[in-house]
Amino acid sequence: MLAKYLFVFINFIDTKRSKPSATVFPPFEFGTTSNTSTTTTSTTTTTALPTTESQNNTSTAAPTTTLTPTTTASNSTTAAPTTTNATTAALTTANTTTAAPTTANATTAAPTTANATTPTPPANLTVGNYTLKSEKGLCLMAQLALQIRVEDTGKTGVFIVQPVQTHVKGGCDKSTANLTLTFLEGFITFMFNKNTTQNAVYVDTVSFSLSYPLISGDNGKMSLPYVAKNGSLDLFHAKVGHSYSCKSESVFMGKGLYLDITQDRIQAFNITKEWDFGTSDPCPADRPADYRVAIAVGIVLLILIIIVVVAYLLSRRKRSDGYQSL
Repeated sequence: MLAKYLFVFINFIDTKRSKPSATVFPPFEFGTTSNTSTTTTSTTTTTALPTTESQNNTSTAAPTTTLTPTTTASNSTTAAPTTTNATTAALTTANTTTAAPTTANATTAAPTTANATTPTPPANLTVGNYTLKSEKGLCLMAQLALQIRVEDTGKTGVFIVQPVQTHVKGGCDKSTANLTLTFLEGFITFMFNKNTTQNAVYVDTVSFSLSYPLISGDNGKMSLPYVAKNGSLDLFHAKVGHSYSCKSESVFMGKGLYLDITQDRIQAFNITKEWDFGTSDPCPADRPADYRVAIAVGIVLLILIIIVVVAYLLSRRKRSDGYQSL
C-alpha cells in the first residue's frame, strides 16, 4: 500500500515538472506603459486520488490510474492596465488683469491772474464832435474820426479813438490854437496856426502818445508807449473863415506810426455860430477834376492846326501863280 502511494506521488511530481502552471494574460496594446505593477497569482489545486478499497479478499491488482493532477489555473485575468489619460486640464492662467489704479489727476487750476489790460476798443470808426472855447467865445470846431495805426515786423495794429471816452483840452489865442484829445490810453494833440500873410489856417504840428499794445505778442522794435511827433505839416489847410473837409487822409508820424483821419470837417478862428461851418475847402483828393487846363491845351492845339493848314494853302497858291499857260 505504501508503495502505491509513493508511486502516485512520484508521478505527480513528474507531471508537475513537465507542465508548469500557466498564467493567461489578456491581450493588451503594446507600447502602453503603466506604472501599475501586476502581480500574477497562480493557484494550484491538487485533487487527491480516490482511495479504492478492495471488497473481496481477492487481491486484484488495481489498475494504476495516473490521475493527472487537475491544476485549476486560476485565470487571474490581469485587467489591462487602464491607462487613465489623466489629462491634466491646462492650468487656466487667469490673467487677472489688475486694473491700473485710476490716478485722479487732480489738476489744480492755475490761479487766474487778472491782467489789468485795457479793454480793446470797438473796431468801428466813430465820428466825434469836439469844440474849444476862449475868453471871447468859440474858437474851434472839429468833427472827425481818429485811429492810431502801427506797422512793425510785417504786422499791423490799430487803436480807434472812442469819442464817448475822450475829453477835450487846450485853448486858443489870437493866432494859435491847441486841440488836445485825451483818453485813458493816451492823447492826440493838433497845433493850429493862423497865417495872416497867406490868409490861411492850417495845422503845422501833430503829436500823440499811446500806452496800448497794438500788436499782440509784439516782438518788434517798438515798445510802449508809442510816442510820435511831426512838426513839419501843412494839414487841414483852409482860408480864414472857411472850413476844411476831407473824406480820408493819413499822416505819417515816423517809425511805422500813422494817424488816420476820416470824415473830418474842421474850422478854427472866425466862427460866427456853433456848428455853423463856413465855406468848405476840400482836400485835394476830394476836389472835382479841373478841366480848364485841358481845355486851354486843346484850344492851343486847334489854333496851331489852323495855322498849318492856312500856310499850306498859301504856299500852294504861290506855286500855281508861277506857271504861265502856253
